[in-house]
Amino acid sequence: MEAAELRCTAAVEQPLPGGLAPRRRLMRNATVLLGRNELRQPVLRVAGGSGAAAAVQSFVLAGDAVRLFTRFAGEGRAAVRVGPDGAQVLLSDCPPDALRRFLRLLRLKVAAGSRDAPRRPRLLERPPPAFSAISPVQERDLLCGPGRRRPGEERGERPAEVSAGPRGGPGQRPGPHGAPRPVPQVPRAERRPPARLSAEQEAVLGAVRSGKSIFFTGSAGTGKSFLLKRIVGSLPPNITYATASTGVAACHIGGTTLHAFAGIGSGKAPLEQCIQLAERPGVRQHWLACQHLIIDEISMVDGKFFDKLEAVARAVRKRDEPFGGIQLIICGDFLQLPPVCKANEETKFCFQAKSWRKCIHINMELTEVRRQTDRTFVSLLSEIRLGRCTEEVTRQLMQTAAHKSERDGILATRLCTHKDDVEITNERRLQHLPGEVHVFEALDSDPMLVKLIDAQCPVGGRVELKLGAQVMLAKNLDVSQGLVNGARGVVVGFESEQKGLPKVRFLCGVTQLIKMEKWVIKGPSGVHLSRQQLPLKLAWAISIHKSQGMSLDCVEISLSRVFESGQAYVALSRARSLAGLRVLDFDPKAVRADPAVLQFYRQLRRHQLLAQDSLHAHSDADEKENWKCN
Repeated sequence: MEAAELRCTAAVEQPLPGGLAPRRRLMRNATVLLGRNELRQPVLRVAGGSGAAAAVQSFVLAGDAVRLFTRFAGEGRAAVRVGPDGAQVLLSDCPPDALRRFLRLLRLKVAAGSRDAPRRPRLLERPPPAFSAISPVQERDLLCGPGRRRPGEERGERPAEVSAGPRGGPGQRPGPHGAPRPVPQVPRAERRPPARLSAEQEAVLGAVRSGKSIFFTGSAGTGKSFLLKRIVGSLPPNITYATASTGVAACHIGGTTLHAFAGIGSGKAPLEQCIQLAERPGVRQHWLACQHLIIDEISMVDGKFFDKLEAVARAVRKRDEPFGGIQLIICGDFLQLPPVCKANEETKFCFQAKSWRKCIHINMELTEVRRQTDRTFVSLLSEIRLGRCTEEVTRQLMQTAAHKSERDGILATRLCTHKDDVEITNERRLQHLPGEVHVFEALDSDPMLVKLIDAQCPVGGRVELKLGAQVMLAKNLDVSQGLVNGARGVVVGFESEQKGLPKVRFLCGVTQLIKMEKWVIKGPSGVHLSRQQLPLKLAWAISIHKSQGMSLDCVEISLSRVFESGQAYVALSRARSLAGLRVLDFDPKAVRADPAVLQFYRQLRRHQLLAQDSLHAHSDADEKENWKCN
């Protein structure tokens, strides 16, 4: 059973008498299994090594003696205290998603273990096995798990330390006739049924697991970012590096910028100089450790920079395979924003790089749009993406100028082509509001690296708000209620306590007190940096570049100053619906797509169709052969 088995690095620590340092055994490439013994007690088995060095250790997981330490589960690390003597199993290098599933199963099975008290086998029965795989989670496990929520779990936070034994205290849901009803000690985010991958997304994840380098693409709203997070969670974090072309995109997937990972600056220096930069101790260590390199928003990565990276990877890793043998997992839509180039420079996309074809083994395109459900709007966006602006598309977009998408005091966010327009608009509108300015300063882990944190964190170091300020959430707080990244709202009050936190009424109908949140980003040499700040930013206006990846409830767009291919499409596709969109001074000339990109996608789809036809042909041939044999 997949959830009951974990492949990772395991260290078993067993205390010694007399206060001596514990005996420690490290097992790399270990297999950790959750099962039951002949008395039906939960057992944790750790097996590692091979041949004469092979070792297997088993620990009975007995109720209150078991403790889980899960604060760093998101980084693939956790610890299980397995007995009253203080013995521990330390888990590291785990795929985070697999680790979370394993810990959840362990927590529930240990909690339910008290129901299955040890039973003496009857004489005539067949002797039970000494170790057997544990069964999947049953409904009774959920009902008989630990009965109390801990502080913070209502917000979906995972406690730093969790005991598997039953606990008392407030927070129980009342059962029939007012009696306490036991509820499983599972954070709220886990209790909600997780969003499932589509068949297309499952195919991409399967291709990633095959070990081949892959580029997957799709129009806006097809779930590329969602899938990328699932991919990151399925790979061992110690050998996986998540990067993106921009700091904000990197922050969304818990990674760093591609330039920061590469350590070669802009990449415009001669190759020998770039190799020397990448050979510096901290940078070289990352290049050597990396086995899976994820690159998001690839459309904004320059093709010449990609070629330079490929050559640097081979030189630093001293391997002649493409990209030095690193598996590439590349995501993005070339029909969206192109690389940022100077006026006199020619744009070169990554697919035009000399090394692209030899580096990428599989190309896949997601086609199922999930952001928008209105088929008319989806069809319109498909035309815009390909640079087509028919009379019908023009008519529909011009009609949106009369839309009144504001309600409950929440105005439409204006998307601007230039960031200067954004800053001026937000500052001016905030100044015009009456009342006191409430200032919230960020708490940064390293004040000396504020500029680096600013570049990657979606919220600024200083947030200024007033009553009536138009704001936007910059982080998912509660997806089930609609409190998601990009959700629009208006400040309706401030608490009277010392912190004076703001209350925001959102378009989804929820009014919420907004508390400080924490972002963790990767800085130079893999150092983790953090910022604590309100997950809010002013939303009278935002730039089209900053909006990439967002879904907005109500949008106002002026396309008169569009200056890049794909820019109009990115802006229009941020809207969840045609009703929530207002386009001002629309000009059909603003809709354009790069001819080289269109040709690339035509070839990609042709190859996909040929591959599907080949697959069907093999399938039909197999069926005929089976029929003959029968």
